[in-house]
Amino acid sequence: MDLPASTIDSSKQAKFDEKKAYVPQEEQGKAFFDDGREVELLHFVYGHPSIAQIRGSPQKVLEAIDEYGRTKKYLMNVGDDKGKIVSDLIAEVKPQIMVELGGYVGYSALLFGDAVRKAGGKRYFSLERNPEFGAVIMALVDLAGLSNVVKVVIGSSADSIRLLHSQGNLGHIDLMFLDHWKPAYLSDLKLCEHLDLITPGTVLAADNVIKPGNPPYLEYVRSSVEKKKKAYESEQSNGIDVKSSFGRNADMYKEREGEEKISTEAKGDPRLVYESELVHSYEPTGDPDGIEITRCVGKSD
Repeated sequence: MDLPASTIDSSKQAKFDEKKAYVPQEEQGKAFFDDGREVELLHFVYGHPSIAQIRGSPQKVLEAIDEYGRTKKYLMNVGDDKGKIVSDLIAEVKPQIMVELGGYVGYSALLFGDAVRKAGGKRYFSLERNPEFGAVIMALVDLAGLSNVVKVVIGSSADSIRLLHSQGNLGHIDLMFLDHWKPAYLSDLKLCEHLDLITPGTVLAADNVIKPGNPPYLEYVRSSVEKKKKAYESEQSNGIDVKSSFGRNADMYKEREGEEKISTEAKGDPRLVYESELVHSYEPTGDPDGIEITRCVGKSD
């Protein structure tokens, strides 16, 4: 029998502060990222009247990014509402090694990298497929004074995970933030399981599980060991019907970076026991969303 995820009571969550809302995401069919706004953001931050005060301050860099998102163009950042959920998790877990899948312009790398440093952690790996976005992340991380903690790795998430593992730079993940191409959430988790990067004590935080949603990932982390073993033993791969599960979000990177491919060779480790809960929150625009927090609490025989 599957174990349903517990849910933090959404009726008790604070209301969204409309004064801090980003400008709305562009309507369907219009570009809402990778149209030059990311480099424009970099110029906005480095040309800010308060650049002297911003330099060396992760919080002030974040405030400048938010200012752009609120007054110029939409940015697909985690935002400070959902960001606080993960920052509080970092303070609790105190990860030595944290990995994020999908860095975009570096908002999460700045916010969580700073939190990891404050918690006594050693390294925050930001894995980003787009080299231009990776360059923006590195420039803002350097501006914030976090280069000694945050390491940006450019390439597909699966290739980057394998690379870091093979180099001996990633032997275990204490905390992982998933915020990249939605169909790859599950396959990349299974790859990490296969490489023994996920062990009892590891915590996962998955963004956008409500908007736009991620049914295959949620089904897996909420499933019993028995159900996962049955799928594993029947030799089911990571293959999923991307189009039917994710709709237009399946092709969001296709035009610029080509067809996305899911790594299917790693079937994961079905013996890992997870406890999962959905924490309701908001996108920086004020749209409802949530973070799925999943804890690896054991390993069955």
